[in-house]
This record gives sequence, C-alpha cells and structure tokens, in this order.
Amino acid sequence: MSNGLLFCLCAFIWGTTWFAITFQHSEMSLIYSVGMRFCCAALLLGVWCFWHKLNMKFSWRAHVKMLGAGFSLYTLDYVFLYLSQQFIVSALLAVFSASVVYFTIFLRRFMLGKPVRMEVVIGAAISAVGLYLLFSPEMEGLTESKGLTLGLIFATISFFFAAVGNVISENALSEEVPVVQFNFWAMSYSLLFTFGYALYTDEPFVLPEASSYWLTLAYLAVFGSVLAFGAYMKLVKNLGADKSSNVILVCPVVALVISTLFENYQWSIMGLTGVVAILIGNAIAMDKLKFKKRTGPVHSQ
Repeated sequence: MSNGLLFCLCAFIWGTTWFAITFQHSEMSLIYSVGMRFCCAALLLGVWCFWHKLNMKFSWRAHVKMLGAGFSLYTLDYVFLYLSQQFIVSALLAVFSASVVYFTIFLRRFMLGKPVRMEVVIGAAISAVGLYLLFSPEMEGLTESKGLTLGLIFATISFFFAAVGNVISENALSEEVPVVQFNFWAMSYSLLFTFGYALYTDEPFVLPEASSYWLTLAYLAVFGSVLAFGAYMKLVKNLGADKSSNVILVCPVVALVISTLFENYQWSIMGLTGVVAILIGNAIAMDKLKFKKRTGPVHSQ
C-alpha cells in the first residue's frame, strides 16, 4: 500500500474515533477502558502473529524500545487524551493537536539527532492556522476556568507523550522490527502500566451495560488500534515520525465531514478556508508542494 493510501486510511479511521471515544465515558474507569481497548487489539495481533508463524524474538534493546513506545503512546497518551475530553471541547483539542508535530520535530532532533525538516515546520504551521479557522466559531464561547486549564494540561501531557512514542517507534522500526510484531509487543507492554496503575489506585472495575460502550470499544480496538496504528507505524517507518504525525491534523476535518452527514453540521466560509489551509499545509509537509527558487539572469560585472 502506498504512503498516500496509508495516510488517508489513518486520517479516515481516527477521524471517526473522535465520536467513538465519547461513548467510552461511562461507569467504567477511563484507565480500564484504555486498557481494554489495547488488550483486545494486542490479542488480535497476537493471534495474527501465531497463525502466520511470525518471528517474535528480538534483542533486549528492541524490547526496551517497544516497552518505551507502549508506555508513552498506548498508555500515557491515551489516558490523558481521554481525561482531557472530560474538561475541554473537541474543537479546542483539535486545534491544540498541532503541538504533536512540533513536539515530534524537537524530540526527533534531540533523541535521534535527525535534522529538522523545514517543510514539516512550515506545513504544520499552516495547518495549525487552518485548524484555528475551522474551529474558531465553536471556541467563541470559551471562558477561562479551572476545568479548561486542567483539560489543557492533560492535553499537553497527552500530545507530548504521543510525540515521545512516535520518536521511539521510528528508532525501533528502523532496526528492522516489523510493524505487526512491534505493535503487538508495544500494546502488550502498555497493559502492564495501564492495568498495574488501575489496580494500584483501586480504580473501580464496573462493566457498562450500554451496548454503545461495547460496540465502540470493538471499533476502537479493531479499526482505531489494529488497522490505524498498523498503517501509521508503516508511515513512521517509511517517512519518519515528523512527517507521519501530520496525519493528526487532518483527522478533525474527517470528523466534521462525518458530522455534516449525520449531525447536519453547517459549514462557513471561514471553515472552508481552514480546510484549504490544512490541505495545503499537509501538502507542503509531505513535500508534495514545493517552492522553486526563482533564478534571474546572471549579470557580469
């Protein structure tokens, strides 16, 4: 599958999970919900690996990296993301998601010594402006409050550790650890932290009765975790964590398209302008839109 198709697959699936996650707020503790999501995903990946007799043995250094990726990306990122959605509206969260790209750029340079690619910096900046234009009408009524501040803190922690997980993943996958096995081990290791913390803090384990909880949990596990993260890690391996993280900036657009179809979302000129800016920003970040230097005639002196 081409990088373009992988990018579109991630954007489409994660654009729909914005709605699915809202059904995970129930009598079940959020940390258990996160754990159950990745537990189901890890089980599916494990069955796939066993059925196809894939190699599951890797060096201890690779396991340390997969443990770090699991802790950062599949535990801390998602626990704090779920928590932030209790305090701030999804519009603000979408705008703030641009920070993932910049965290990734910085950490990729600091942790891996990779060069800063200016097309990613510029493209992400244009996309961030587009996100603001797209969601500014929904943020007009926001007022500063304790809940808003707490939600932003949770979102910052979530996006920072998403970037940490991105960079660790790029490093591990560059050492020829296959994507499927990487995700199996990373998701499995994340369960040690997720369920371990839940048990340590005596979080309530109450099975929800609502069918919507279980249906969305299945969707999040199969599509949002197994398929989307499989495609995403392939992008990270092919393009690098900085370019791949730009997929997060497109997801809100997909979410609004779905909202248009099912919730009668009304578009504005500013919103459409924002979408255009996001698409242009992504084209620049992915090196699909280049600016050629203009060369003039050479004059001899």
